[in-house]
Amino acid sequence: MKAAVLVAPGKFEYRDVPVPQLGRDDVLIRVTQVGICGTDIHMFHGRYAADALPIIPGHEFCGVVAEVGEGVTNVAVGTTVVADINIGCGTCFWCLRNEILNCSEVTQIGIGRDGAFAEFVAVPSRLVIPAPEHVAAEVLALTEPVGCVVRAAKKARVGLGDSVVVLGAGPIGNLHVQMMRLVGAAPIIVFDLSEARCEAALKAGADVAVSDPAKLKEVVTQATNGIGADFVIEGVGLAKLYATAFELIRKGGHVAFFGITGPKDEVAMPILQTVLQENSVKGSVAAMGEDMRQALKLLVHDRFDVTPFTGAVYPLSEIQYAFDSLPNRPNDLKTQLRVS
Repeated sequence: MKAAVLVAPGKFEYRDVPVPQLGRDDVLIRVTQVGICGTDIHMFHGRYAADALPIIPGHEFCGVVAEVGEGVTNVAVGTTVVADINIGCGTCFWCLRNEILNCSEVTQIGIGRDGAFAEFVAVPSRLVIPAPEHVAAEVLALTEPVGCVVRAAKKARVGLGDSVVVLGAGPIGNLHVQMMRLVGAAPIIVFDLSEARCEAALKAGADVAVSDPAKLKEVVTQATNGIGADFVIEGVGLAKLYATAFELIRKGGHVAFFGITGPKDEVAMPILQTVLQENSVKGSVAAMGEDMRQALKLLVHDRFDVTPFTGAVYPLSEIQYAFDSLPNRPNDLKTQLRVS
């Protein structure tokens, strides 16, 4: 099969590789469409999972079941599917709580093992989720990133009328805005240095957008009647933005840690303020289990505006250009690769 192998930071090789071998309980998926995630970009630049190279990345995908292992009974050949990418042991304390990333045996498709920047990808059958055939591939390929913001909203426990600040209006920030709209947050305030992305966030449902860092705290204070935000979601992965988040929450407010930083990045947390004001911190990063099924339902029923995410599509063979050109395409919230 053809696959895009990340052989070194900044370098893909589009070449022939063996089709993945199936275990008894595995499913072979012919990949239709796959998205480029921020995590893939971090891997491309050598900032994340560098020890896994060479590897076939790609974890935001959909496809059609091409073959099943002899023990598979839950899905048939020819079924359109998406998939949970988190592979744990399935039986430990963490797996049974749907906190699979804490499993001592966890690996992730496209990050810790070969993924979907290829014609075929192998997935344990228990992680495969059937999807409606009538839904476009570019929409189904958004299931995993939408699942991430679904999980973040559930972890943070955002409620009706809660004020939320989203730091970062890139692809995942835009999805956070749409998710906050769905759960009834108000007002929704977005910060991003890009005026174009701020404008996109307003179209996605944000009430206020700020591109000037010097004005951010003042705008949040005004929009929340002088109280501060109930929730702040950091969706970029910058330590200085995490520090900013603590300056924006109200007494009793919450900071949602979401953006992936470098492994040694730290933030000075205001301990006394956090204790006395009963503030809280909650981390979230990946969609697991029911998060994926809920995300698929939301996409199937048009609860997300996917238009900003489906305009930049390249054939898999042009993957090097797709990655190299990303800095020159700041208005493309999502880039996807057409595989078959």
